[in-house]
Amino acid sequence: MFKNQTPQQLSFYIAAISAVLMAMLALLCKITGLFIISWSSIGLLVVGVFAVSFLANYYLVRYYIFRRIKLIYKIIHRHKLPTDFKAGKMDMTQKILKDVEQEVDEWAEQHDRDIEELERLATYRRRFIGDVSHELKTPIFNIQGFIHTLLDGALHDQEVNTKYLQRAAKNVDRLQAIVEDLETINKLESGQMVLDLREFDMHDLTEDVFSDLEMRAHERNIKLTFKEGANQRFRVRADKESIRQVMMNLLHNSIKYGREGGVSKVSFYDMENYILVEVSDNGIGIDPEHMKHVFDRFYRADKHRSREAGGTGLGLSIVKHIIEAHKQTINVRSTQNQGSTFGFTLDKA
Repeated sequence: MFKNQTPQQLSFYIAAISAVLMAMLALLCKITGLFIISWSSIGLLVVGVFAVSFLANYYLVRYYIFRRIKLIYKIIHRHKLPTDFKAGKMDMTQKILKDVEQEVDEWAEQHDRDIEELERLATYRRRFIGDVSHELKTPIFNIQGFIHTLLDGALHDQEVNTKYLQRAAKNVDRLQAIVEDLETINKLESGQMVLDLREFDMHDLTEDVFSDLEMRAHERNIKLTFKEGANQRFRVRADKESIRQVMMNLLHNSIKYGREGGVSKVSFYDMENYILVEVSDNGIGIDPEHMKHVFDRFYRADKHRSREAGGTGLGLSIVKHIIEAHKQTINVRSTQNQGSTFGFTLDKA
């Protein structure tokens, strides 16, 4: 009966019960003759008890509930309570306790979500620091080894000094590439990188990237081409240099992991307001257990082969950040020993 009642209703019920009890007591006194009291006096007494009880309980309940609510709000609210948060301003006709209970439940759920998010971020941060340390350790260790070997006497050995210096320089270039890629990701995540949106022909941009990667593709006898029937010219609106970087990374990966003597294809599809760009290869493919991690920083499905082929392990992560900065989507589908296809959308100009 008293569940989910308003403070005003509770005060009414308490006053009514008090009045009924007083009426029963007065009747008992009249029947037993303990006191001589008229019926009109009994009526006035009952009404008086009801009124006094109602008013007393109304204000007692108001201040009691207010103090409890104020204490709860001090705990669950992250900002200071407003100065006009006073007992006199409480609406006693509303189900205040139910509202407070709901707020507490919502706060508890949000608190749990915040804790889970903090734990997830802490785990991600620990893993990221570990990954960075691991990636930097190898080139630093190599550089250290080459330089110390040269200082220990190999510097004057004409057969090895130039070779060791070249290897040390190669590892320095790798360190620089890792730092630059990390800086790029940081700018994308923090919103510091401002996109220069402009219209350009996606087909022309892809041809430029084909030219830049021609020698690398030739080394593995891989043909760079457009998919037959899906190589139309489309104008898109995006940051041209960022999309160039996306295409460079995707095509470079298709060459690196493609089958020697195979083909890397680019295709475009009209999706009314968007253009779908796909980069496909007929290489080794990606194991299903690795699919959900391909865009993670430093993640390598084949760690040994990835390092041998070069790269920082950040390319696909940068690609994902760039596409998401354009408020677009990127996905991958792959079949082992048949190849992989990376697809992303762009706004049509």
